[in-house]
Amino acid sequence: MQTRLTQLLGIRYPIIQGALQWLARAPLAGAVSAAGGLGIINAKSFTEPEDLRAEIAAVRAITDRPFAVNISMLPELAGPDPVQQWVEVCLSERVPVVETAGRSPKEFLPALKQAGIKVIHKVPAVRFGLSAQRAGVDAVTLVGFECGGHPGMDGVGSLVLIPRGADQLSVPLIAGGGVADGRGLAAALALGADGVVMGTRFLLAQEVELHPAIRRRLLAADELATTLVMGSLRNNARVLNNAAARECLELEAKGAGIEELRGVIGGGRGLGALRRGDPEDGILALGQGVGLIEEILPAAQIIERTIAQARESLARMQQALA
Repeated sequence: MQTRLTQLLGIRYPIIQGALQWLARAPLAGAVSAAGGLGIINAKSFTEPEDLRAEIAAVRAITDRPFAVNISMLPELAGPDPVQQWVEVCLSERVPVVETAGRSPKEFLPALKQAGIKVIHKVPAVRFGLSAQRAGVDAVTLVGFECGGHPGMDGVGSLVLIPRGADQLSVPLIAGGGVADGRGLAAALALGADGVVMGTRFLLAQEVELHPAIRRRLLAADELATTLVMGSLRNNARVLNNAAARECLELEAKGAGIEELRGVIGGGRGLGALRRGDPEDGILALGQGVGLIEEILPAAQIIERTIAQARESLARMQQALA
């Protein structure tokens, strides 16, 4: 399956694994890349540069195929901004691809491009994608309102957002938001995208170290199982609709500021809940595509099924147009 994205990145299939903070580790990223997609490890999962460096080495021990490091440039809730040190690790390790999100990566692009690193910037709106394109990124990911994580404040779904991006962007376009199977991949290609990013689907991959209690909760979830928090901070996040999310919304309704919200939305609480296997006590990014997921599968099988289903969908469209 050849698109501008597969040609740009040197991958077999136009499927990118989502960044999944704390959970996008080497076993998952390596398996996705080995199976022909683009696996990602999340720099924000590590507090020390050497830990990120070790995780990069762990991916390379699994596969020699291209992979990426996600660097979040969203505002930090606490502590210094670690972006510079993450970029320096990627430069010294000559990672094939860097995925950025949040503020513009413009200041880091000259060094990354000089090192031969491809840069994908993830945004929730076409106007931000155009800005990233002007800055010189190699590809843009557009995420619709259905996506887990940060879908932006505009409320535009993928069915409209992706064609708008295809009309205006000249760099390869990656579609995200609600893509959890081959039908989503086929739809994204039909809408003008060059590939897709799937976060929530790979959250339930066999290689992800997710507590059984969390897995059971997510497998039982439907498309109505998410909610939006952090709107009062102008930084919408789509997450599992659990006790922690409802606590956050109650605080926001009372006018709470960042300091009051930190105890609910801070990463420490969420990570603790994941480790304990408590599906209620922490904020967990989750897309509406969770309603399309019925089983835990190895990453390679997820990719195989996605490609097979996409081909079936595209063949069905061709028959309908014959």
